Amino acid sequence: MQRTTATMFLALGVCATAIGCAHDTPATPTGLSLSIGNPINTGSKNPYTLAVIGDTPYGAAKLAEFPSLIDLINSDPKVDLVAHLGDIKTGTNSPCTDEYFAIVKSLFDAFKDPFVYTPGDNEWTDCHVATTNNGLYTPTERLQAIRALFFPVAGQTLGGRKKQVLTQVDDPANSAYVENTMWMESQVVFAAINVAGSNNDRAPWGSPLPANAGDYPSQAEEQSSRARANSAWLEKAFATATDNEAVGVVLLLQADMWFGSSVSGYDAPVQQIGNLAAAFGQPVLLLEGDSHRFRVDHPYSASSPLRAMHPSTPVAENVIRLVVEGGLTGRTEYVRLTIDPQGKNTGLFTFERVPLQ
Repeated sequence: MQRTTATMFLALGVCATAIGCAHDTPATPTGLSLSIGNPINTGSKNPYTLAVIGDTPYGAAKLAEFPSLIDLINSDPKVDLVAHLGDIKTGTNSPCTDEYFAIVKSLFDAFKDPFVYTPGDNEWTDCHVATTNNGLYTPTERLQAIRALFFPVAGQTLGGRKKQVLTQVDDPANSAYVENTMWMESQVVFAAINVAGSNNDRAPWGSPLPANAGDYPSQAEEQSSRARANSAWLEKAFATATDNEAVGVVLLLQADMWFGSSVSGYDAPVQQIGNLAAAFGQPVLLLEGDSHRFRVDHPYSASSPLRAMHPSTPVAENVIRLVVEGGLTGRTEYVRLTIDPQGKNTGLFTFERVPLQ
């Protein structure tokens, strides 16, 4: 198999000071009633590698080659965990059936390493007839179906080797959000957050909806409850990082919050992430999908034109963003992302794009 030969670096000016600092005794995580083991591993300083994918499988061709992508990732001895950033189907003219979801779940089960998944808009927000022609569904009913199938054991990843993670199920105020997970490895806190495309579920569902739509949360109810849960989870992620003197934070979400003409649904999370990152002061990496084209940039930089897309965007030069390739026409690949808290010449985060040949 062929792989890209050039290793690219996610350079952050604060890495040098973030690495090698002395660490006090970390705070003990609490509230793990539904999580087994210790997801907050404060003792590891070894490199930790993720295979990051998203917006796949899209359409019949991508679905057909997905097993080959699984084999490629499974054959990579460096990979410790696989992360899928959401969107497991195309966004229009693609019914959100239980049968299709089950096919994708069986594929996910074939990964040998722990597998973390955060839902995308295509598999729930966009599951309606109006404008998307994805079948007569209530989007919040589809989100419940996604949770039941892809998160069968709260606090445990998918994949052949299960990994214990924190889950928001253990927060009584936001216990529905089993998909919001968190863990710490190699002195870095990782948090998966349900931030969806379609302007964070601000795109109208339209009508008709199924006759039993009233049995499920409305769009307005969904928006407010998820905003509350995500805000609390972001606060917890950075508090966990601070309490344990982490050298970095990685946030995993589906939406490209700086893509498209309608992005007002992301104003609040963009502002909150920026403020938390600036106060944290160590490297913060955003992993996103949604826009289907690979890119690396600094949306919180004072010189970034992206800051103008959201009002009151803070300056946080320590934030870098990586958007994965995906969609119908994007190259089939994964990003081999390595976190090395002792990397003296490479910075905290390095990556390679590994194509399916």
